[in-house]
Amino acid sequence: MIIEQPSIWLHWLYPRATWRMDKNERSVYLTFDDGPIPESTPFILKTLAEFDVKATFFMVGENVLKYHDLYNDIVEAGHQVGNHTFNHWSGFRHSTHSYSANTEMANELIKSHLFRPPHGWMRWEQYFWLGRKYRIVMWDLLTRDYSKWTTAEDIIGNVKRYTRNGSIITFHDSIKSIGKLEHALPEVLRWLKEQGYEFKTFE
Repeated sequence: MIIEQPSIWLHWLYPRATWRMDKNERSVYLTFDDGPIPESTPFILKTLAEFDVKATFFMVGENVLKYHDLYNDIVEAGHQVGNHTFNHWSGFRHSTHSYSANTEMANELIKSHLFRPPHGWMRWEQYFWLGRKYRIVMWDLLTRDYSKWTTAEDIIGNVKRYTRNGSIITFHDSIKSIGKLEHALPEVLRWLKEQGYEFKTFE
């Protein structure tokens, strides 16, 4: 399974996807998957604002529909948005046609040229089809903040151990993650700044 940094064979499986940005730049790209939801998005936005950091939110369409005010808050704060399907669908459980339609339904609300597949998996035909319209963004560092076996200190440790120039760092805007992020996210942002990293989005 995918742990922290993705295996090289995943790069081969989705070769045109973005896994890491410029390795020669002292910069990182923070991403948050699965939101927006009232239990976690406001804290994440507040913390990012306190550190003057911009991030990219890969959002689920049905959450945007339910909590459109939070979507507006994300956009108005200057963060970038990305598509994470309408129903957080796993590509392997759906046909290319239905998966693409679900993504398009989400994008009527999200309005983004960026796409990240839930769970980091999709059929190759889906990858090829969606790649014609979207920039598919994966990750260089998975914090595993969603796991019940991962603590806030583990998240901080993963970031400190695996971050490198151009890293795309994945957190989750979710109920599973927020209890740990309340401690880990400020510490991570503080450490990244101390290390001289610049925070960027996918312009």
